[in-house]
Amino acid sequence: MTIPSTIQARELDRRGAGRLGIGAGLGFAGAVLAIVLPLLFLFVTAEFPGGFFVWNATLVEVSSVLVLAGAILLFLSLFFYRRSFAALRKVDPRFYVASILCIVGSLGFLLLLVVAAYVAGDTSSLLSCVSGHPSHALSCLESGERLGAITAIVGFLLGWLGGVGIMLGLLVAGSRFRSGALSASGALYGLLLLILLIPLVSLFVTVPDVAYLLILSPLLALVGPGLALSGSVRTRERLGPSA
Repeated sequence: MTIPSTIQARELDRRGAGRLGIGAGLGFAGAVLAIVLPLLFLFVTAEFPGGFFVWNATLVEVSSVLVLAGAILLFLSLFFYRRSFAALRKVDPRFYVASILCIVGSLGFLLLLVVAAYVAGDTSSLLSCVSGHPSHALSCLESGERLGAITAIVGFLLGWLGGVGIMLGLLVAGSRFRSGALSASGALYGLLLLILLIPLVSLFVTVPDVAYLLILSPLLALVGPGLALSGSVRTRERLGPSA
């Protein structure tokens, strides 16, 4: 492998930090649409039902569209994270694993987009099966369209591996650029990944008090990319203008 000069390495660092910031910004927006707002709707529907916040076809359609739009943004976020790590691995081979895992995660989000589009286009059968209990959505999807449920699970697992790639890349970036914000962002992504495994695990075994842990997921989904965006901006400022 050709070793880049100091000037080239600095430019690759700047390019990688810039793309990392774009990925973080898209990840923040995607988390708002795909995680925060749908969970907020479910919470308000469960605790304060009335008006718009009633588990009906309209709410399911709105939530599905939000998840679909958020999944698109998260897919684009993963793309820019991968592009960031691809640039940085030319000067630091530690980014190779992160870059590969982001490619795997992109395939997962494509599968999740297919499932989200299917749910958004056919809410009536899912709504009648759920019968006011949103937590039954995956089991209802499995009973009505087994291939859709399998696709969702496989997509989730591949997307989860992409999240591992983001976490590793941010931790390495924090070390390379000596950025506490990037390192903290990677740590929060790791915690979020652990929490996101709980709904999948709960399909097979009983997990007590999962609600308390799941409450943390929207907060981590926002703070994680927020810190990554802040760290990338400060890193670019520290690296100075392009040569």
